[in-house]
Amino acid sequence: MPATGPRSFDPVVVGNRETDAWAAYYRHEWRSFLSASVGMVAAAFGMSPRRTLAGAWFVLRANQLWAPYPDNQPDAARAYMRRFYELVAQDGELPLDPARAARLEVDWWRIHRAHQHDDAVTSDQLEAALVDLYSYVYDADPEAIRPAAVNRVEAMGLSDRWVRAGCDRDDPLLAAERRALVASYTALRKAVERSPFRRAHP
Repeated sequence: MPATGPRSFDPVVVGNRETDAWAAYYRHEWRSFLSASVGMVAAAFGMSPRRTLAGAWFVLRANQLWAPYPDNQPDAARAYMRRFYELVAQDGELPLDPARAARLEVDWWRIHRAHQHDDAVTSDQLEAALVDLYSYVYDADPEAIRPAAVNRVEAMGLSDRWVRAGCDRDDPLLAAERRALVASYTALRKAVERSPFRRAHP
């Protein structure tokens, strides 16, 4: 079986697991979210089983703290995502500053939520936030990363429509969201392959 990791992940597996996680998030099915998160973290980062389980738990807790609207806990969510990125950084393949990565991660969550409730917040702003996150985490050229961000924004739009329609797992919107996320990770994998790391470990 080929090795998997942050620069050699299978975009179909990661995209499918993230779709499962998004669906569970909006249905508040936290056990299902944790299961999907374990699969997503394992496929996307290739960490040891212990770190994968810990990382999936941190992602779960961050999302639970972010989920309530409007009274969520962004600082606490950011702290859990920092702990997640600390595990990622320890593996050495992605030498990054966990605090900065967590800040960029939760920033796109913030912009997405604003976009959901305020027409003045545009999809271009959401795309820019994703480019910032991906180009930092993977030390990749922003323009090479952009197609991944574009497809992810499309997936978010489909997800938002799916939520407004009632979060039915048989809704074709969920299948379309799944295809968009797989396309996003396919574009991300291509961009990462063309952008070997230049950054030293912080």
